[in-house]
Amino acid sequence: MDAVRIIAASRRGLAEASTVREVVVEAWQAQALAEAVGSHLAIFGPYEVRSRARGLGDAGGRFSGGLLCTVAGAGGLRAARLTEVKDVRAALTGLSGLLREVCEVLVGIVCTADEEGMYWTCVEVMDSADESRDRIAGILEKLEVRDRDLA
Repeated sequence: MDAVRIIAASRRGLAEASTVREVVVEAWQAQALAEAVGSHLAIFGPYEVRSRARGLGDAGGRFSGGLLCTVAGAGGLRAARLTEVKDVRAALTGLSGLLREVCEVLVGIVCTADEEGMYWTCVEVMDSADESRDRIAGILEKLEVRDRDLA
């Protein structure tokens, strides 16, 4: 399945999440997708961005808090369905937007968290999502430079 379609499904999942647990599962889904897209682009992406894409894959894989939540009830790991990235720029822009949305939702949870474990889980995923977004920005910048040089 194409990355853009999976990102759209993840956005819907996040929008429909009604409990803290569901939001954390969706955050894990988004980070797993960042890892999968980064890993895919590190192998199949434009040559100029492969090393930066490897960094995105690493950053996406750092969120270990998701291990606390099972995704069986969420239909499994969406990132496992990734087979292609047809439009690299659209996929990266969409993924960055998804990660921003995840952070926005988690800020609300952090502000009202009664449980210290949940607080730190949310902080950890926000840090990881921010790092992934920074990596995406670097890849997009590299693509811009490449396109300018080719023009």
